[in-house]
Amino acid sequence: MSMLDRQPRATAPLLLDRIWQINWLLVLLLSAIAGVGFAMLYSAAGGSFQPWAEKQMLRFAFGLTGMILVALVDLRIWLRLAYVIYGLALVLLIGVEIRGEIGMGAQRWIDFGFIQLQPSEIMKIALVLALARYFHGLDMDEIGRPLMLLVPIALVFAPAVLVLKQPDLGTAIMLIAGGGAMFFIAGVRLWKFAAVLAFAAATLPIAWELLRDYQKKRVYTFLNPEADPLGAGYHIIQSKIALGSGGLFGKGYLQGSQTHLNFLPEKQTDFIFTMLAEEWGLVGGLALLGLYALVILYGFLIALRSRNQFGRLLALGVTSTLFLYAFINSGMVMGLMPVVGVPLALVSFGGTAMLTVLFGMGLVMGVYVHRDLELNRQGEVGTD
Repeated sequence: MSMLDRQPRATAPLLLDRIWQINWLLVLLLSAIAGVGFAMLYSAAGGSFQPWAEKQMLRFAFGLTGMILVALVDLRIWLRLAYVIYGLALVLLIGVEIRGEIGMGAQRWIDFGFIQLQPSEIMKIALVLALARYFHGLDMDEIGRPLMLLVPIALVFAPAVLVLKQPDLGTAIMLIAGGGAMFFIAGVRLWKFAAVLAFAAATLPIAWELLRDYQKKRVYTFLNPEADPLGAGYHIIQSKIALGSGGLFGKGYLQGSQTHLNFLPEKQTDFIFTMLAEEWGLVGGLALLGLYALVILYGFLIALRSRNQFGRLLALGVTSTLFLYAFINSGMVMGLMPVVGVPLALVSFGGTAMLTVLFGMGLVMGVYVHRDLELNRQGEVGTD
């Protein structure tokens, strides 16, 4: 029997069936992307596993185990916990506002002693879960009513405002863009997006006045980085030099002069794609983007294969978030959009971002494992 011929299930699969249904090819693709990250962090440290590569490998091993466990959990449990997880993430964001750690001019982390969390990263997946839960409970007629959209709009903007106050413009943009993608996937009509965009355009002068000086400077720098080559424009100018100097095949592994002579700032985090392109050239950069494209394609196929709306929305939402990570980071380092501090998923050095992405991909795998499960709008087995 082919996969497309499978019959809808009245119950969740047994544990052994779930283990058998884990999509190991997707695990391999994610491991390949993370492997690129390990190699580049090793290079960023001048040929050493310290201080970044070894820690990143340990985090990935821990996150990978968690991802498999998340995939084995009954999908209905994630549906029931969706609002709880969102609420916890929102509380953590409020906690950042009250007692957050300050680093690099921003207040984004909470130090629990044994781990330092960045709640805004957790919120990216928590928001997808909450919106998938909400839209799963509506039919198309209800989604068409403007009043029914007030709750999900609040779910998006409440964390976005808190994140913007940290300040973290990049993550705020990702939350709003990811939320917009969920609205589109759920079936919200295009004219409503057009109305929101028209309203946003009309209020742009007011929003501009509310931006902080450094945020306005980022926009000016994006439009003309050469205006301040040793100040605000330094990052993006050095990034473009490194990208261009890599040529078609790059300068060779561990041979990136911009990187190893420390001209390229934040090479282990936001600008790690630039380092890759300098050492491996256009071919290396496209190969990494190709791996992301395969994972995103897998996510969309899994969503299309799901027999329940919650699974479809969840898989598409997480996949869209992964797309935004790759699209914004690569566009940012190429100078195609302002530098907003978005990491490259699974490649940039960072614990919370990596664990959050792996948790999200665990949910996508869970959708695949439970793809034949039919759920009614109350989240119980059966059709409406």
